[in-house]
Amino acid sequence: MFIKTFYAAMSTLGFGIIFNIKGKNLFAATIGGGLGWLFYEIALYYGLSDVTSLFIGAVALSAYSEILARVLKAPVTTFVICALIPLVPGGGMYYTMLASIQGNVYKSLELGLKTLSGAGAIAVGVILTSSIARFINYKIYINKNKTLRKSS
Repeated sequence: MFIKTFYAAMSTLGFGIIFNIKGKNLFAATIGGGLGWLFYEIALYYGLSDVTSLFIGAVALSAYSEILARVLKAPVTTFVICALIPLVPGGGMYYTMLASIQGNVYKSLELGLKTLSGAGAIAVGVILTSSIARFINYKIYINKNKTLRKSS
């Protein structure tokens, strides 16, 4: 489990270099990729489905990215895009197309639906976490303005 997490972090590091992320942001994105994969592996270990595990991994790395974006004063996408790379179901896309080309319609449909479900779970996890973070920031902003108006 930890070897796979290390490899996921290294792949995130490679994509961070390709995307021209510098310094501590690159290090933070690398940790995010490893963290997302670790949560994915832990969820699989406890018997959850692949789709649910991808969702949990996406929520974990998105929450990490939201927090680090505020701490390091950087855009959230800097961390989220690189950290999502290990979770993307690229193998499922490949095997779906392979089955389709070989004429195995049922296997192609089965793999395609599984791959789309995984990609959808990742997207929903990121969107859900981002929406919750925006809601919290909005509430903090409103409360801050209320106290400023009362003191004026």
